[in-house]
Amino acid sequence: MNNNCPKCNSEFTYLDQDHMVCSQCFNEWSTVEEIVETDTIEKVLDANGNELIDGDSVIVMKDLPVKGAPKPLKAGTKVKNIRLTDGDHNISCKIDGFGAMNLKSEFVRKA
Repeated sequence: MNNNCPKCNSEFTYLDQDHMVCSQCFNEWSTVEEIVETDTIEKVLDANGNELIDGDSVIVMKDLPVKGAPKPLKAGTKVKNIRLTDGDHNISCKIDGFGAMNLKSEFVRKA
């Protein structure tokens, strides 16, 4: 978050309750607008378009090959207590018989 003064661009600013104050030009501005602008969290959707959240359970929709495993992850496998992450594989989970792994949300549906 940039705390420089929007009026004089001074870096000598400080927080006073719910607003910022510039010690050079004494300009005051609210920090609430900056928080709202930067607090954009991208939604993660399953294959059917349902929004996923941390702690959800999902079902794998097709057989998925697992690198280093002798068998694929079968369609219909239920995965409990998922965690959402950033990146291409946006679901982090632990699957019985496979261990910890990351999945793409496009290959699962909400249980």
